Amino acid sequence: MDREPARVITLIVVDDHPVVRDGLRGMFASAAEFEVLGEAADGVEGVEMAVRLDPDVVLMDLRMPGGGGVAAITELVRRGARSRVLVLTTYDTDSDTLPAIEAGATGYLLKDAPREELFTAVRAAADGRTVLSPAVASRLVSRVRAPVASGGETLSAREREVLARVAKGTSNREIAAALFISEATVKTHLTHIFAKLGAKDRAAAVAVAYDRGILG
Repeated sequence: MDREPARVITLIVVDDHPVVRDGLRGMFASAAEFEVLGEAADGVEGVEMAVRLDPDVVLMDLRMPGGGGVAAITELVRRGARSRVLVLTTYDTDSDTLPAIEAGATGYLLKDAPREELFTAVRAAADGRTVLSPAVASRLVSRVRAPVASGGETLSAREREVLARVAKGTSNREIAAALFISEATVKTHLTHIFAKLGAKDRAAAVAVAYDRGILG
Protein backbone atom coordinates (compact mmCIF):
# COMPACT_ATOMS: atom_id res chain seq x y z
CA MET A 1 0.00 0.00 0.00
CA ASP A 2 1.35 3.41 -0.96
CA ARG A 3 1.97 5.75 1.93
CA GLU A 4 0.22 9.08 1.99
CA PRO A 5 2.51 12.02 1.31
CA ALA A 6 3.77 13.69 4.46
CA ARG A 7 1.90 16.85 5.39
CA VAL A 8 3.73 20.16 5.44
CA ILE A 9 4.45 21.32 8.99
CA THR A 10 4.14 25.09 9.38
CA LEU A 11 6.13 27.05 11.91
CA ILE A 12 7.25 30.48 13.03
CA VAL A 13 10.58 31.43 14.58
CA VAL A 14 10.66 33.68 17.67
CA ASP A 15 14.17 34.87 18.55
CA ASP A 16 15.74 38.25 19.16
CA HIS A 17 18.88 37.43 17.12
CA PRO A 18 18.45 37.99 13.34
CA VAL A 19 21.30 35.59 12.57
CA VAL A 20 19.58 32.80 14.49
CA ARG A 21 16.28 33.48 12.74
CA ASP A 22 17.97 33.52 9.33
CA GLY A 23 19.81 30.29 10.11
CA LEU A 24 16.70 28.47 11.23
CA ARG A 25 14.69 29.73 8.25
CA GLY A 26 17.39 28.53 5.88
CA MET A 27 17.63 25.17 7.60
CA PHE A 28 13.90 24.50 7.37
CA ALA A 29 13.69 25.86 3.82
CA SER A 30 16.02 23.01 2.78
CA ALA A 31 13.34 20.44 3.67
CA ALA A 32 10.09 20.31 1.71
CA GLU A 33 8.11 19.03 4.69
CA PHE A 34 8.48 22.34 6.56
CA GLU A 35 7.28 25.87 5.85
CA VAL A 36 8.36 28.89 7.90
CA LEU A 37 5.42 31.31 7.92
CA GLY A 38 7.15 34.17 9.70
CA GLU A 39 9.67 35.44 12.22
CA ALA A 40 9.33 37.51 15.38
CA ALA A 41 11.96 39.29 17.48
CA ASP A 42 10.27 38.95 20.89
CA GLY A 43 7.55 37.08 22.72
CA VAL A 44 4.86 39.73 22.35
CA GLU A 45 5.28 39.86 18.59
CA GLY A 46 5.52 36.07 18.53
CA VAL A 47 2.18 35.64 20.27
CA GLU A 48 0.40 37.97 17.86
CA MET A 49 2.01 36.24 14.89
CA ALA A 50 1.12 32.78 16.17
CA VAL A 51 -2.50 33.78 16.76
CA ARG A 52 -2.71 35.37 13.31
CA LEU A 53 -0.90 32.69 11.27
CA ASP A 54 -1.84 29.60 13.32
CA PRO A 55 1.36 27.59 12.70
CA ASP A 56 1.71 23.99 13.79
CA VAL A 57 4.85 24.79 15.80
CA VAL A 58 6.38 27.90 17.36
CA LEU A 59 10.17 27.78 17.80
CA MET A 60 10.58 29.92 20.90
CA ASP A 61 13.68 31.45 22.47
CA LEU A 62 13.39 32.01 26.22
CA ARG A 63 15.28 35.19 27.01
CA MET A 64 14.42 38.09 24.74
CA PRO A 65 14.30 41.85 25.35
CA GLY A 66 10.78 43.17 24.98
CA GLY A 67 9.02 39.95 25.89
CA GLY A 68 10.42 36.58 26.98
CA GLY A 69 9.44 33.10 25.95
CA VAL A 70 7.79 31.97 29.18
CA ALA A 71 5.36 34.88 29.19
CA ALA A 72 4.64 34.23 25.51
CA ILE A 73 3.92 30.54 26.13
CA THR A 74 1.61 31.45 29.01
CA GLU A 75 -0.26 33.91 26.81
CA LEU A 76 -0.60 31.42 23.94
CA VAL A 77 -2.11 28.89 26.33
CA ARG A 78 -4.43 31.55 27.76
CA ARG A 79 -5.66 32.38 24.27
CA GLY A 80 -6.19 28.72 23.44
CA ALA A 81 -3.74 28.74 20.54
CA ARG A 82 -3.46 25.47 18.61
CA SER A 83 0.27 25.90 18.01
CA ARG A 84 2.72 23.73 19.91
CA VAL A 85 5.76 25.49 21.37
CA LEU A 86 9.24 24.03 20.99
CA VAL A 87 11.73 25.91 23.18
CA LEU A 88 15.24 26.45 21.81
CA THR A 89 17.51 27.62 24.59
CA THR A 90 21.14 28.67 24.27
CA TYR A 91 22.37 27.48 27.66
CA ASP A 92 21.49 24.19 29.34
CA THR A 93 21.66 26.02 32.67
CA ASP A 94 18.87 28.37 31.62
CA SER A 95 16.65 28.77 34.68
CA ASP A 96 13.72 29.73 32.47
CA THR A 97 13.41 26.19 31.12
CA LEU A 98 11.35 24.76 33.97
CA PRO A 99 8.94 27.70 33.99
CA ALA A 100 8.55 27.07 30.26
CA ILE A 101 7.56 23.47 31.01
CA GLU A 102 5.06 24.64 33.58
CA ALA A 103 3.73 27.27 31.19
CA GLY A 104 2.89 24.63 28.60
CA ALA A 105 5.82 24.20 26.19
CA THR A 106 5.83 20.88 24.34
CA GLY A 107 9.54 20.41 23.66
CA TYR A 108 12.92 21.66 24.84
CA LEU A 109 16.18 21.60 22.91
CA LEU A 110 19.50 23.39 22.90
CA LYS A 111 20.25 25.60 19.92
CA ASP A 112 23.30 23.55 19.04
CA ALA A 113 21.15 20.44 18.45
CA PRO A 114 21.99 18.71 15.15
CA ARG A 115 19.79 19.48 12.17
CA GLU A 116 18.08 16.08 12.13
CA GLU A 117 17.46 16.20 15.88
CA LEU A 118 15.74 19.56 15.47
CA PHE A 119 13.67 18.28 12.55
CA THR A 120 12.63 15.24 14.56
CA ALA A 121 11.68 17.46 17.50
CA VAL A 122 9.55 19.72 15.31
CA ARG A 123 7.73 16.72 13.85
CA ALA A 124 7.09 15.38 17.35
CA ALA A 125 5.95 18.77 18.64
CA ALA A 126 3.55 19.13 15.71
CA ASP A 127 1.99 15.84 16.80
CA GLY A 128 1.77 17.02 20.41
CA ARG A 129 4.51 14.69 21.62
CA THR A 130 7.03 15.71 24.27
CA VAL A 131 10.68 16.07 23.22
CA LEU A 132 13.17 16.74 26.00
CA SER A 133 16.88 16.50 25.21
CA PRO A 134 18.99 14.66 27.82
CA ALA A 135 21.26 17.71 28.13
CA VAL A 136 18.32 19.93 29.06
CA ALA A 137 16.83 17.25 31.30
CA SER A 138 20.03 16.93 33.29
CA ARG A 139 19.89 20.64 34.11
CA LEU A 140 16.23 20.56 35.05
CA VAL A 141 16.30 17.78 37.58
CA SER A 142 17.32 19.82 40.60
CA ARG A 143 14.22 21.93 40.08
CA VAL A 144 11.71 19.25 39.16
CA ARG A 145 12.95 16.50 41.46
CA ALA A 146 10.12 15.36 43.69
CA PRO A 147 10.69 15.39 47.46
CA VAL A 148 10.34 11.61 47.68
CA ALA A 149 12.13 9.65 50.39
CA SER A 150 14.88 7.27 49.31
CA GLY A 151 12.52 4.39 49.93
CA GLY A 152 9.88 5.80 47.60
CA GLU A 153 7.96 3.73 45.09
CA THR A 154 9.87 2.43 42.10
CA LEU A 155 8.56 2.05 38.57
CA SER A 156 7.52 -1.36 37.33
CA ALA A 157 9.20 -2.86 34.28
CA ARG A 158 6.21 -1.95 32.11
CA GLU A 159 6.12 1.59 33.48
CA ARG A 160 9.82 2.01 32.66
CA GLU A 161 9.16 0.72 29.17
CA VAL A 162 6.33 3.22 28.68
CA LEU A 163 8.43 6.08 30.03
CA ALA A 164 11.37 5.20 27.77
CA ARG A 165 9.08 5.48 24.76
CA VAL A 166 7.66 8.77 26.05
CA ALA A 167 11.24 10.10 26.25
CA LYS A 168 11.64 9.33 22.54
CA GLY A 169 8.58 11.40 21.70
CA THR A 170 6.28 8.44 21.07
CA SER A 171 2.55 9.13 21.22
CA ASN A 172 0.14 7.17 23.42
CA ARG A 173 -1.33 5.52 20.35
CA GLU A 174 2.09 4.40 19.12
CA ILE A 175 3.05 3.13 22.57
CA ALA A 176 -0.19 1.15 22.75
CA ALA A 177 0.45 -0.42 19.35
CA ALA A 178 4.07 -1.27 20.14
CA LEU A 179 3.27 -2.86 23.49
CA PHE A 180 -0.02 -4.49 22.38
CA ILE A 181 -2.06 -2.71 25.00
CA SER A 182 -4.90 -0.18 24.83
CA GLU A 183 -4.44 3.58 24.89
CA ALA A 184 -6.44 3.61 28.12
CA THR A 185 -3.86 1.29 29.68
CA VAL A 186 -1.05 3.57 28.50
CA LYS A 187 -2.78 6.52 30.17
CA THR A 188 -3.15 4.50 33.37
CA HIS A 189 0.57 3.68 33.33
CA LEU A 190 1.38 7.36 32.82
CA THR A 191 -0.84 8.35 35.74
CA HIS A 192 1.05 5.91 37.96
CA ILE A 193 4.42 7.13 36.63
CA PHE A 194 3.56 10.77 37.34
CA ALA A 195 2.45 9.90 40.86
CA LYS A 196 5.54 7.83 41.66
CA LEU A 197 7.95 10.43 40.29
CA GLY A 198 6.06 13.43 41.63
CA ALA A 199 5.84 14.84 38.12
CA LYS A 200 2.97 16.88 36.72
CA ASP A 201 3.44 16.01 33.05
CA ARG A 202 5.40 13.94 30.53
CA ALA A 203 8.33 16.34 30.23
CA ALA A 204 8.86 16.58 33.99
CA ALA A 205 8.62 12.80 34.34
CA VAL A 206 11.33 12.32 31.71
CA ALA A 207 13.58 14.87 33.44
CA VAL A 208 13.21 13.16 36.82
CA ALA A 209 13.79 9.76 35.23
CA TYR A 210 17.07 10.87 33.67
CA ASP A 211 18.24 12.16 37.04
CA ARG A 212 17.39 8.94 38.86
CA GLY A 213 19.04 6.79 36.24
CA ILE A 214 15.78 5.22 35.15
CA LEU A 215 16.44 6.26 31.56
CA GLY A 216 20.22 6.07 31.78
